[in-house]
Amino acid sequence: MLNLDQIWKQGLLWNSVGDWAVALVVFLAVLIGLFVIRRIFRARRRKWSESGQSVPLAFDLTSQLVEKTSRLFIWSVALYCAIEQLTLPDSNHIAHRINHGVDIVITLVFWYQAARWATATLRYAMGQRRRSVLGQEAALAGSMEIILFVAGAVIWALALLLALDNMGVAIRPLLAGLGIGGIAVALAVQAVLGDLLASMSIAMDKPFVIGDLLSVDTLTGTVEYIGVKSTRIRSITGEQIVVANSDITKSRIRNFGRMSERRVSFEIPVIHDTPVATLRAIPAVLRSVIEAAPRARFVRCNLLNLTETALRYEVVYFVRAPELAVYVEVQHGIMIAMMEKLRELRVQFPTPTQVPMPVLAPTQNPRN
Repeated sequence: MLNLDQIWKQGLLWNSVGDWAVALVVFLAVLIGLFVIRRIFRARRRKWSESGQSVPLAFDLTSQLVEKTSRLFIWSVALYCAIEQLTLPDSNHIAHRINHGVDIVITLVFWYQAARWATATLRYAMGQRRRSVLGQEAALAGSMEIILFVAGAVIWALALLLALDNMGVAIRPLLAGLGIGGIAVALAVQAVLGDLLASMSIAMDKPFVIGDLLSVDTLTGTVEYIGVKSTRIRSITGEQIVVANSDITKSRIRNFGRMSERRVSFEIPVIHDTPVATLRAIPAVLRSVIEAAPRARFVRCNLLNLTETALRYEVVYFVRAPELAVYVEVQHGIMIAMMEKLRELRVQFPTPTQVPMPVLAPTQNPRN
């Protein structure tokens, strides 16, 4: 009957039972330890959040990376540490293939996790940037997804190439082949690539952000979403219009969301028989009306034209607000007050006369 020492030294798959036991203990210790560390970070972060204290930047970033650590990576790390306790001879074909397969799996899992960490770090940095720059949340919200998409594609491509390189794959011929194939793909999807480059231009140059009121060609509406391929605009008539980013960058854009104030200009016609004293009093009266209105800045009021039908005054002022609702409300109040003052001055507006169209008399028959 075998004693414990003999069982411990008993051979099993190129290693002793003791080596397999040690490897199992290491596997369980690393696996449980990593899960415990994750739980500690979660509990500590939850405690800080519930107490209302600000989480330190380094701990906050580390906890975000811990949250982005996949279970597959944790199991792979535990498996790698356990295999390091064993000896798999290269001379044995089966052991060599097992060892090689484990190396491939661990390499792929490692670079997969590295790409997730890099993407999470980039997203965290952009979130911190958005919170630190006040008044520009809309701009960063519109460009964040575009930048993350492009940067994420670069990160995952680099992770894949590095994983292939670590597995012994010659990536230089692969890159050359991808370059030739990339040209063919670029020619086939040049419209999509044009929209992608246009989205990057919008993200970096920021000609408009989410919430801006735009006028693009014959389209007028509010920006709701800026995507990788298209931008969604809510028209003033209510429908949503999807416009390709390349079409927007090629058009002339009028961005009403960047206005600090709105200019108002209109004409007031009066009849020719208006007394000269009244004509001289009109600019001062209208100026007093505009200056008394809230959020309005008077510019000028002049007798501009002497036409055959009327004497025309031009009134120009600014509404100190970019919002359309405020502009309409201020203009409404000013118009009502102007009408009251002009009626007090007994100013009359010219009334267009309708002249009937002449009717030609029927031609007489010369035979009658």
